[in-house]
Amino acid sequence: MHEFTAEVEALAQEVLAYSLDRLKNDPPLDGPRTAEDLFSEVGNTITARGLGGHHALEVFTSVLAKACISTDHPRNLAFIPSAPSEYANLFDLVVGASALYGGSWQEGAGAVFAENQALRWLSDLAGLPQSAGGVFVQGGTMGNLSALVVARAEARKKHPQATRWVIACSEEAHSSIVTAANVMDVDVLKVPVAANGKLMGSAVAAAIDELHATTSSRVFAVVATSGTTNLGIIDDLKGIGTAAHDRGVWFHVDGAYGLAALCAPSVRAKFDGVEEADSFIVDPHKWLFAPFDACALIYREPELARAAHTQHASYLDTLKDGAWSPSDYAIQLTRRTRGLPFWFSLAAHGTNAYTDAMEHTITVAQAAAELVRAHPHLELICEPELSIVAFVRTGWQAKDYHNWSDQLLADQVGFIPPSSHHGQPILRFAIVNPWTKVSDIEMILSRL
Repeated sequence: MHEFTAEVEALAQEVLAYSLDRLKNDPPLDGPRTAEDLFSEVGNTITARGLGGHHALEVFTSVLAKACISTDHPRNLAFIPSAPSEYANLFDLVVGASALYGGSWQEGAGAVFAENQALRWLSDLAGLPQSAGGVFVQGGTMGNLSALVVARAEARKKHPQATRWVIACSEEAHSSIVTAANVMDVDVLKVPVAANGKLMGSAVAAAIDELHATTSSRVFAVVATSGTTNLGIIDDLKGIGTAAHDRGVWFHVDGAYGLAALCAPSVRAKFDGVEEADSFIVDPHKWLFAPFDACALIYREPELARAAHTQHASYLDTLKDGAWSPSDYAIQLTRRTRGLPFWFSLAAHGTNAYTDAMEHTITVAQAAAELVRAHPHLELICEPELSIVAFVRTGWQAKDYHNWSDQLLADQVGFIPPSSHHGQPILRFAIVNPWTKVSDIEMILSRL
């Protein structure tokens, strides 16, 4: 299986040709099919004798790949999509072909060095000290969980008498916070947001004080959201950080989507207060033009994370040499060097190109908001802070939104499934792709 035969070389050329063709041409939108439908066409692909490389690739490219929605299509504005740069995608091929292991410095020093330079850029944008550092993990859920594990470990040292641990966050916090709480067997204190949708420092302070005064439970972390997934709202980072630190509580910023815009001067002031974070996350695969999957998890004091996460076993003793091993900073041990495609694109293009691309998507979002305002049947839910534009269609019920969305995808125009806000159905554009044009927005809105 390891011999590079003429057949393998021919397959390598086919794989490369497919990859390059997809990079050079607009990605297809495509769409899902049922498992039964797919089985009826390709059958059981796992066989005793094997399909052969050429046939297996043909099955994937002609059938299976077309049953997947392209997240980098310029009119895929669903959830928070992805738009990796050509350089990032190409270097992902290098990472996959290089058999790199990214868990330890001993085995992957050069790769970890490069990843750490990309993390340093993000730390500098946030205004954290030079001692800050972290690791690339799978995604925001893994990043939030790993940071909260460290926060609880620190709280246990300070408050051994606590009977129950609590995470404080807003009602609009990402679902991964509740998931992390379930995994950790801790409680969640959901603090109401203000009329503008923001979690405010004053509300956090009051909620923590009331909990601590009336129970033996203890808040060990406050999570602020820097760009909510649904509406792109940035919490009161400065006020929340002050409220947390005045009470000796860890301050974590979930910036999986929004903190990418730290590199955009036009909105940088909206993130004031992030420099006080004890930890934060941002996902380059969301709005920093990297392929799935890469979440940057950064700590103000990474030694605290090392103490909480380092795994100990006889077979790992050789790694305990004081070097920077990424597996010491999150809950995973084995890891691919998932930050390298982001590093390569950033190093190749330069940070100015990232600023320009970020500003472009923000400009398109602002133009989209203007088009919604001018539309006779649409109403903006709120002014976009970053690049999410949320709105409603007057007179429509939930089924109307779903029917419209299904038809839009069936016609290969775009992928915009409905969401909800305050229990009511809405539509939203998540504009993170520099190739999304105002004309794309106009095309979609013309069908409303």
